[in-house]
Amino acid sequence: MILAIDQGTTSSRSILFDSKGKIQAIEQQEFRQIYPQAAWVEQDPLEIWLSQYNVVQKIISKHAHIRAIGITNQRETTLIWDKKTAKPIYNAIVWQDRRTASYCEELKQKGYQELIQKKTGLLPDAYFSATKIKWILDQDPSHYQRAKNGELCFGTVDSWILFQLTGGKVHATDMTNASRTMIYNIFETKWDEELLELFDIPKEILPQVFPSSHYFGHTDSKITGYEIPITAMIGDQQAALFGQRCWEAGMAKNTYGTGCFMLMNTGGKACTSKQGLLTTIAWGLDSEINYALEGSVFIAGAAIQWLRDELKLIDKSTDSEHFAQQVEDNGGVYLVPAFAGLGAPYWDMYARGTLVGMTRGTNKNHIIRAALESMAYQTKDVLVAMELDAGLKLQSLKVDGAATENQFLMQFQSDLLGVNVDKAEMSESTALGAAFLAGLQIHFWTRQELQDMAIKYQKFEPSSKNSAMETYYKTWKKAIAKAASWIDLDEKNRG
Repeated sequence: MILAIDQGTTSSRSILFDSKGKIQAIEQQEFRQIYPQAAWVEQDPLEIWLSQYNVVQKIISKHAHIRAIGITNQRETTLIWDKKTAKPIYNAIVWQDRRTASYCEELKQKGYQELIQKKTGLLPDAYFSATKIKWILDQDPSHYQRAKNGELCFGTVDSWILFQLTGGKVHATDMTNASRTMIYNIFETKWDEELLELFDIPKEILPQVFPSSHYFGHTDSKITGYEIPITAMIGDQQAALFGQRCWEAGMAKNTYGTGCFMLMNTGGKACTSKQGLLTTIAWGLDSEINYALEGSVFIAGAAIQWLRDELKLIDKSTDSEHFAQQVEDNGGVYLVPAFAGLGAPYWDMYARGTLVGMTRGTNKNHIIRAALESMAYQTKDVLVAMELDAGLKLQSLKVDGAATENQFLMQFQSDLLGVNVDKAEMSESTALGAAFLAGLQIHFWTRQELQDMAIKYQKFEPSSKNSAMETYYKTWKKAIAKAASWIDLDEKNRG
């Protein structure tokens, strides 16, 4: 069997797949989120590793010999650690973190946006790793000297997990994760010297970059009991695209997780967006690179967690479906969950969460429904931009992620888009993609065998209710305008 390590934003999971792509075991453990200041988001790297180690151990202790491991991970989250001791020099700065927003604004004002997009396919934003690396190194003058001496390692979470699994022997990443750092040239497939100089990042701290399906090394037997080859690493959204078998140009998927991420495979051609989307590497496989257009929504399922953890409106995230259906409509209430600014297609680092349209008759059901609807509205924002960039009309949307279990949301999404929404029976597309790539590397499967695997879908079709969707969407745009640039200029300058 193949073990997929799925290290996400709020939990670490391990999922075991058999030769037919069926799940044989799954383990999950949540870990702590740290909020030192407004719009700052951190995680303890050792807690990330310990939670992942625990779920791997539970799988290995109960199941037969594992042929290979594939790693998939939350992207952009940035870690720097001591190469000898494996001790982090600072907490992991999470992809949602906005502390470097003012620095990114300076980059735009100085005219670096075109250079960055031309080389990386990305836009200057605090979302990506480069400015996070710089921020951590800037905290102590000794960090730079240690970095130049080769004493420190930078990595996204995949690199951190790989380093730990191999007992500190391998410091590497794959092309998809490298493509999210804002210092990797996705066209020349190498770390970019000009961008490293721009961000003042010593190249000595960088991991080696390999294709997504590749022999990265093997686990330390002290950790896993026996040596297991690690034969795939890939960012979570690209893994879901591969797991959904969107292998041809023009195929797209949307993942509803902590954030919401829509990717469209553009084949061997990188398509530069004019609509505020990102160009990224989809995967490296068999000496070929596939590219994708991506729309990144920062807060999706995290809005439901906010209802649960901060507002205490629900006990469990799954309760949101019940309460949303207790009212006929949203009652004119709209939630723009810009807790970490707005991602595609707006890229507004200074937007903030906004709840509008409330009256004396507004109750918690309206607010819960508005939070669910916000995922669908943000998805439409991205899809409209993607259709303009790609010059085509999407006929159906493949979806995955925890929130796709919400029947109300999926039906509302279909009504809003006016197309079929196809939810795979196998909801673990991200882990499946990592497992597929790991298995291909060791010839556990062939591409044709993967193509022939049957996938069952639950289909949601636009209903008669979609006649009101145009009005809903126009009102959503009004709500977006209220949330935009909420932080004023004085606050921006204070960083």
